[in-house]
Amino acid sequence: MSKAKAVEFFFDCSSPWTYLAFKEIENLCHRQNLTLTWKPILVGGIFNTINPSVYDSRKNPVEAKASYSRKDLKDWSLVRGITINWPDLFPVNSVKVMRGVFYSIEKGQVSDYVDSFFQAYWTRGLDISSDEVISRIIASLGWSPENFLDFVNKDSTKEALRLNTQELVDRGGFGSPTIFVDQSNMFFGNDRLQLIENLIKG
Repeated sequence: MSKAKAVEFFFDCSSPWTYLAFKEIENLCHRQNLTLTWKPILVGGIFNTINPSVYDSRKNPVEAKASYSRKDLKDWSLVRGITINWPDLFPVNSVKVMRGVFYSIEKGQVSDYVDSFFQAYWTRGLDISSDEVISRIIASLGWSPENFLDFVNKDSTKEALRLNTQELVDRGGFGSPTIFVDQSNMFFGNDRLQLIENLIKG
């Protein structure tokens, strides 16, 4: 049996396109015998550093493009079997949630954790920057909210997220989701998952 290819999934829960990719990435890795590494980032940090045009497009949207984007998002949500309702609060400060991914990795419950926060924000419209909302979700996972919040506020946790974000920039990334196959082959966006699978299958 050939050695499993390594996949790194750089992501931030504040992106709906990342939600779409998240719902398929594990299935793809299972089908193609790929090893998956979760790499939480803070996408706002990337926009601030190398991709400020995102902010310009939000301030001055091209209506035809924005209308198509909404349609595209709806079409893809049907494909992935999820419901996306554009939240009143956008963008959202996802920093604590993304730091918390490291906690979920230690707990061995990354999928449950990430899915809970994607649903909370993109389906239910909750403010996932709020400690109260975060605590409710963490309790629903059977974890201690107090222990969780202590973890995400540690300097070492803050540094881990910063390092992941800088790593993506250093490797040529500019947004979320970004996927690397075997370290050097970079793909950006939910719609690249089929491309990844086709290339792997040969």
